[in-house]
Amino acid sequence: MYIKRDDDDRIELVSREETSECDEYMPADSTELLTFLVDKDVAKGVAHFQSSDLAFVRVLEDVIELLMDKGVISFTDLPEPAQEKVMERQTLRRRLNGLHLVSSSDDESGVI
Repeated sequence: MYIKRDDDDRIELVSREETSECDEYMPADSTELLTFLVDKDVAKGVAHFQSSDLAFVRVLEDVIELLMDKGVISFTDLPEPAQEKVMERQTLRRRLNGLHLVSSSDDESGVI
């Protein structure tokens, strides 16, 4: 594939053949080219899905904590890799809260 770049060095135009405008060769499986070719609506959907994943992680943290508080499960019931991830998230959250980088609404909203 041949591309033309804009003034900000982003792909602006793509051609299967070299032309006077599209004179830079780029492999068809290039991440940059594939990203350019993805439909903008699909890209927005992917971004929304990834954002949703991040929010859902917090929900899972809250559910795990709630189940442990109620005695439904104990921390040691979790597989070792899950224990490590939970501990890492708790440590990071404490550090960020100590630096006031996590908004208080995250921790005090009462919303799961």
